[in-house]
Amino acid sequence: MSASLNNYDELKTVRDMIRYAVSAFHQAKLYFGHGSDNAWDEAVYLTLFSLHLPLDHLEPFLDAHLLQIEKQRCLDLIHQRVEKRVPLAYLTGEAWLQGYRFMVTPDVLVPRSPISELISEGLQPWIMDPEAPLNILDLCTGSGNLAILAALQFPHAFVDAADISPKALEVAKQNIHLYKLQHQVHLYESDLFDHIPVKLYDVIICNPPYVNSTSMQELPDEYKNEPQLALAGGEDGMDIIRKILYATPNYLTENGFLLLEIGHEYENFLTAFPSITPTLLETETTDESILLLTREDLLMLD
Repeated sequence: MSASLNNYDELKTVRDMIRYAVSAFHQAKLYFGHGSDNAWDEAVYLTLFSLHLPLDHLEPFLDAHLLQIEKQRCLDLIHQRVEKRVPLAYLTGEAWLQGYRFMVTPDVLVPRSPISELISEGLQPWIMDPEAPLNILDLCTGSGNLAILAALQFPHAFVDAADISPKALEVAKQNIHLYKLQHQVHLYESDLFDHIPVKLYDVIICNPPYVNSTSMQELPDEYKNEPQLALAGGEDGMDIIRKILYATPNYLTENGFLLLEIGHEYENFLTAFPSITPTLLETETTDESILLLTREDLLMLD
């Protein structure tokens, strides 16, 4: 619903608009977890995006006066965010991860995986030579962000990316073209491993659906606006992960490994797979969400 400008005459500058957005977000008790973790950062991003201003140059524009059409654009986004509780990335059509811009639609999760941090660090010490011609697979690729980050980090790697959703793959295709990586990243419509190339991979990356059924019911509204197919992992969150773990050894080189995101499901993981001991990888935001599993680890599955 468009805001009536007559009710917002006091909002004259960029500073005013940001202040209003922060107040509106707090009053609505919005949930932040799709690129920002607080109302201020999201209000700044929304305002600068609406005004077509550089996202990293707020200070010079704080006291700039808003044209009526600019005020309308800002207010429309603010009110959509508050009333519909849609993640801001779906309203803007873009999200940022590790300094890279990705196009998004409601057909894909908003990019936020902490695996991205590990990729940006070169997957050290598990990958010794970033210039090596690695074979990398990104399962459940969604918007393709992890596959693209892997291709950028490992310029001589061959990256395959698979997803069951044709609509998600359309978004991934746009992002691959955005970074001109068509020669390096190849997409496959596939239910996990069903239709990917017959080859062995040095690294398999996977951010699968893993949210358990109880947690699915308790998700904030912002998450309920994301594709449930990409979130729901069954009663214990392990339905898709079981399929992945038992199949993965057939697709790994002798020294290959699986990098798996499991969110807050570590205890459920240990209960479901008592015969294996994963390596926990810490990132800036988590210490139990990312597991590294070698081929040898996976062959220990009961």
